[in-house]
Amino acid sequence: MRIVLAANPEADQPWVTDAAADLVRQTGATVAVVAVDELEIEHLAPLPRSVYTERAERAKEAAVRRLAEAGIEATGTVLPGRPVDQIIRFGEEQSADLIVVGSSVRPLVAQRLLGSVPLSLIQRAGRPVLVVTHPATGD
Repeated sequence: MRIVLAANPEADQPWVTDAAADLVRQTGATVAVVAVDELEIEHLAPLPRSVYTERAERAKEAAVRRLAEAGIEATGTVLPGRPVDQIIRFGEEQSADLIVVGSSVRPLVAQRLLGSVPLSLIQRAGRPVLVVTHPATGD
């Protein structure tokens, strides 16, 4: 089994990496981490591409490091462009059996206007997508 873990450069979501680690332990799967810089058109961006790439690199490294701490070897890749397109392409290249992604961190209004990466992946990926939500906090 091959798992692609999509690391989110916009938010630290260690529980998503932990869920992927649990799946690897249960199935003996391999895991490849991908983070996308989320910059489609550089000349329209408010910041240089390097800022977006650095965010994606940090997200990828954090996921790979957390997996390593759990005793799981993982590869990591940073790609430029639109997250949904690049995650789908990467999943195809890796012959992934499953894509693991965190739930959207965008406010509901932004999700309605800009879309949701997890929902778009479910609709378009052509392979199973596991969306991991933030664990419930005890009240």
